[in-house]
Amino acid sequence: MFSYRHAFHAGNHADVLKHMVLIATLKYLTEKPAALMVVDTHAGAGLYRLDGDYAGKSGEADDGVLKLFKALAQVKPAQAATNSVATLSPVLQDYLDLVGAFNHAGKPKVYPGSPFVIQRLLRHEARDKLKLFELHPTDHNSLEGNIAQLEAGRQVAIARADGFEALKALLPPPSRRALVLMDPSYEIKSDYARVPACMADCLKRFPTGSYMVWYPVIPRPEAHDLPRRLKTLATQAGKSWLHTTLNIGQHADMAQVTMPDEKAPRPGLTASGVFLINPPHTLKAALQAALPPVLEALGRGRGQGFTVDGGG
Repeated sequence: MFSYRHAFHAGNHADVLKHMVLIATLKYLTEKPAALMVVDTHAGAGLYRLDGDYAGKSGEADDGVLKLFKALAQVKPAQAATNSVATLSPVLQDYLDLVGAFNHAGKPKVYPGSPFVIQRLLRHEARDKLKLFELHPTDHNSLEGNIAQLEAGRQVAIARADGFEALKALLPPPSRRALVLMDPSYEIKSDYARVPACMADCLKRFPTGSYMVWYPVIPRPEAHDLPRRLKTLATQAGKSWLHTTLNIGQHADMAQVTMPDEKAPRPGLTASGVFLINPPHTLKAALQAALPPVLEALGRGRGQGFTVDGGG
């Protein structure tokens, strides 16, 4: 179960989507003065080198954040009237600004994982808190070392634990305001069942919390059913929801990869989705404005597209 390392995938198109949504959601939630607790159930190492052995070997950032930065940097002011990439929505600009803040001008070499994205947006004066869980021993050690550099004190707490289980003791939070991010690796099929089971428990313990789930869009029944199951949970609980996907398309000559629990290789990940329960009411329109230029920059072949749906 410890074969997955997010370092191989840092900064890919899935991270672009996930972190755009995460930043927009956090910026909305932190507009209110009351303290916010944020929980990352599968935190990873927290910070990644895009020119290191892992990300450099996979090259996934080349079709993600690196391609996005390159496309935007190449657009000249005179092209603004005809090139939609030049017209950046606030959601996209916030994402680029946050990633850029971890790098010098030019090609990004460092990519902030969800823990660093979240911590950057927390407020000291409001006493916001971040709870991080990571079970992988190597990534947990890396996470501790990376977070220590922030000198964040009690604002950030780290534990080597199963995030699905550890989450139960934190809900409801004392402040009655929380955002929970669930983005397991899905390297084992049981993750697809554990996510909705955990969500059902969360909605019983703390129905007014905001919940965000990332998942890969792959030709597997469990992956196809996951957003449907989450939508059913939200509808039954009488909660609003938002579901967005991004598919960058597939080249005819794309390399084949093998998932840890599969014998036959299949095409590398081309699409992912994010599902939120109790999302910001402004998020749907914001993503509808942000995703067209992202797709224009990252789209590479057949099947490319995006969706933004919501209800409740």
